[in-house]
Amino acid sequence: MRVVATLAALGSVFSLAACSPPVPDSAAGVGLDGDPFAPPPAVGTTINGDPLVPPVRISSESLPVSDEPLPRAPRSPGSSSSASSYGTGSSAADIAAETQAALRAASSNSGQAPLEASPSNPAPNLIGNPGISDENSFDAVSARQTIESDAERLARQRSQYQQVAPTALPSQTGSRDPNIVKYALSTSHPVGTKLYSRAGINLRSRSARNCAGFHSSDQAQIAFLQAGGPKRDRQALDPDGDGYACGWDPSPYRLALRGNS
Repeated sequence: MRVVATLAALGSVFSLAACSPPVPDSAAGVGLDGDPFAPPPAVGTTINGDPLVPPVRISSESLPVSDEPLPRAPRSPGSSSSASSYGTGSSAADIAAETQAALRAASSNSGQAPLEASPSNPAPNLIGNPGISDENSFDAVSARQTIESDAERLARQRSQYQQVAPTALPSQTGSRDPNIVKYALSTSHPVGTKLYSRAGINLRSRSARNCAGFHSSDQAQIAFLQAGGPKRDRQALDPDGDGYACGWDPSPYRLALRGNS
């Protein structure tokens, strides 16, 4: 029984080996059929081998050929062309005609032909823009003015011309504030010369405190004269009694008078 089973197993192995397809040799025909270490064939030797794809697996069917023309873009009414398709029979004239038709169709969408930029093109007309003057345009001015109209306008302007005779300057009626320039020119003694008596306690400290309330010595001198100065000094603006409040100096006004004389 063991011998029979062994024979049956060997028979099944041989039958499977007979049914399996042979494995193709990828090195067939390139010098690797025998010894893999064999030298390559000599130069000029023709090597024959099996193709990678057997001829039986390449389909012999071809794509169907249609006699219908390729689709074309719609043609404008004004264009003409002798060709009926975009096939190999189309000429350069047909392509140029189709291009011109497409350009005409594009320009007719806005209802206005495209404007070509060129220095010779006239300037566009501005409508409804009163802020821009056209006095530099000869055509615009000559359309509404003439030599006669200019003469009439000039004569009308001359008739309306009035010459005003000069009159005397009004005299100064005075001001409520004392004139410190006139006061400076009426004095001649230098700063620090005591001319008026001053009495009181802490006159220097009071003078420093009260003078700090004025923006300038000119304002302090005006206030000093308004309050009865230079003889009286109720605010202690002139503690040394020279008639000049808060360090006011009349010298610039005197020098200005001498320079003009």
